[in-house]
Amino acid sequence: MLVVMEAHATAEQIEAVCAEIRAMGFTPHPMPGPTRTAIGITGNQGPIEQAGRLQRLPGVSQLIRVTAPYKLVSREFKELDTVVDVGGVPIGGQGIAIIAGPCTVESREQTLNIAHAVQAAGAVMLRGGAYKPRTSPYTFQGLGEAGLQILAEARALTGMPVVTEVMDTETLPLVNQYADMLQIGARNMQNYSLLRAVGRTRHPVLLKRGFAATVKDLLLAAEYILAEGNPHVVLCERGIRTFDDSLRFTLDLGAVPLIKKLSHLPVIVDPSHASGRADMVIPMARAAIAAGADGLIVEVHDNPAFAVCDGTQSLVPEGFAELMQQLQRIAIAIGRPLIHNRITQSG
Repeated sequence: MLVVMEAHATAEQIEAVCAEIRAMGFTPHPMPGPTRTAIGITGNQGPIEQAGRLQRLPGVSQLIRVTAPYKLVSREFKELDTVVDVGGVPIGGQGIAIIAGPCTVESREQTLNIAHAVQAAGAVMLRGGAYKPRTSPYTFQGLGEAGLQILAEARALTGMPVVTEVMDTETLPLVNQYADMLQIGARNMQNYSLLRAVGRTRHPVLLKRGFAATVKDLLLAAEYILAEGNPHVVLCERGIRTFDDSLRFTLDLGAVPLIKKLSHLPVIVDPSHASGRADMVIPMARAAIAAGADGLIVEVHDNPAFAVCDGTQSLVPEGFAELMQQLQRIAIAIGRPLIHNRITQSG
């Protein structure tokens, strides 16, 4: 349920409603808006029988029932788009944010070279894995804290915020010290203890769709994070498994406008994991922006043939620069600006 306050409701009246909700055994979620505050209610398993108690409180305008199973994530709950600030980079709203970098942090030289290259081409955030969930236990699993330290150095040199994957609750405190944004990978989308834990950090979160998950599954996974008090969530469509095995996954671009209709959370697309092929990344990235994505997360490697992880789907820096030029033209066509970094602004 959503309690909509009157436009001129006071802070005391809003707190009185929150206190009444807590007294009823539920959790209030105040959401200040441009003209009035709304207070969401979670914790109820069905209709709230005592709702009349809220209607009679001073400052309450109306009560609205939220019908979606994902309450806090729902567009019914919050009409305006959420914009997530990641180290000064806004994701969501009007602008389009491009995140790029290597799949895995392999070395200091490799990571810094790629960071400078993608920034020069127009990326505004750096991606890179310090911990890698791999199908085989015998393949490279990441550099761990040493990789996080390299990412931190890249951030210091370029000014780009860093997004990196957190795999479990045990390493979360360490990753949280270094990352500007915590990535929950596809394999962990329904790791509910991890979702709750990142929800308690209040750190920006990039939540990837599981490769066998429905849109509803993804939104309910995001609900776990928001229910813990963390509204800073960005969703990521990265391809799903279908009967067609021509590419690594099937990129479900129809999910982008659907999610934006159902939810107020930003949505970005990962064309690298979806295709598994570098030659497919640029056309799929173009289509993602045209479909309404709020950004992209793209894998870039300076020597893909020798990459320790996912080299076949990584663009070389020159290919990424070409992609950025093409995206600029698409962004102009759809009336949404690419968010620029300091280099492109000053040069």
